[in-house]
Amino acid sequence: MYKKILIIACVTSTLLAQTMQEFKDQQTKGFKQEEEKNFSIYKKTQEQEFDAYKKAQEMAYKEYKKELGVFWDDPKLSTKTKWVSYTKDSKTKTDVDFKNQTITLKTIASSPEQAKKNLSIALAKAVTVDTKTAQETDPLEVKLSKLKKPFNIKDSKVRAEPILATIVFKEKANSQNVKTYVKKHVQKKSIKVVDSKKVQHAKVYTLNVSLPKDTMVKRSKIYYDQVKEHAKIQKLPVALIFAIMQTESCFNPRARSHIPAYGLMQIVPRTAGIDTYRYLYKKKKLVTGSYLYDSTNNIRMGSAYLHILFYRYLKDIKNLDARLYCTIAAYNTGAGNIAWAFTKTHNMKKAAPYINKKSPEEVYNKLLKDLKYEEPKHYLKRVTKRMGSYHKLYGNL
Repeated sequence: MYKKILIIACVTSTLLAQTMQEFKDQQTKGFKQEEEKNFSIYKKTQEQEFDAYKKAQEMAYKEYKKELGVFWDDPKLSTKTKWVSYTKDSKTKTDVDFKNQTITLKTIASSPEQAKKNLSIALAKAVTVDTKTAQETDPLEVKLSKLKKPFNIKDSKVRAEPILATIVFKEKANSQNVKTYVKKHVQKKSIKVVDSKKVQHAKVYTLNVSLPKDTMVKRSKIYYDQVKEHAKIQKLPVALIFAIMQTESCFNPRARSHIPAYGLMQIVPRTAGIDTYRYLYKKKKLVTGSYLYDSTNNIRMGSAYLHILFYRYLKDIKNLDARLYCTIAAYNTGAGNIAWAFTKTHNMKKAAPYINKKSPEEVYNKLLKDLKYEEPKHYLKRVTKRMGSYHKLYGNL
């Protein structure tokens, strides 16, 4: 009888233990399902906030262009290689073309005297303003700064760095040498005049000023210490970062493309920006345009993204020169499109064995022949060529 009771007790205990374990498993499963559901809701909410923020930005751009359209036939804004700014009243425009190394100033005025004054003020500002002041006084950036930002977004102020001052002046800019520079360039014979199509009884006065021929080299020297630091951290050649920077923006710190991508190394917030921020700080965050207009943030993120491409996305390519060519093209078009050039799929795991059978020269030529779009082909050529120039300028770091 005792033996029978003992057997029943053991069976009951075993069943009870199984029941308790099942209960715990079910409870754990329930918690996981709830966590996944909550994360899914959070992710969806976050994406909705990002989309709303992007739409608000686009609306601000459209509204600003509409405001400018009251005065200008073709109200242009900054691009990858041009920094375009307007005065608060929108009647004077400064267009610094970093690629062609020129400054074009335009003003709408009712008299030559007023025009000369406006152009003089605009030129003095263009050659002395720093990146911080440029950000804080830009009417468009003021509008954008007032937009409601998503909760999980990283913003920052732009640090003050010279834009043109160290290029134009041999010594530190001061009232005397700025006055001399402006007087030299703002002359009646150099100013072109046409009737304004937008403003009655007014004319558009245009002045073109050439920047020094070594502008590109001098601009690169501003960022040398930062590039050297992050090249070392990310185990990359200094020449690669400089060549990418020149090809992306011609060292325009106010660069913005239609994508949109921002700053010296043209970081796209929604793609490379999120991946890179997570790699650097172990958090998923969207970064703002003003965050990327700061050179320190931009060079850190651009260098880190090159690291991600070279050491993660393209790590299965064994030959380092071949991998470098693929990394350069991928910075422009994405790693998936590199795979497509070799296998007509976007799977890098499948593409790597094909790439590994080829010499670096064959990989380079294959990319130039079979990349999906023309832009990355030209991009690969330009960056590769410019790397050689920066090797000569800064050495093999």
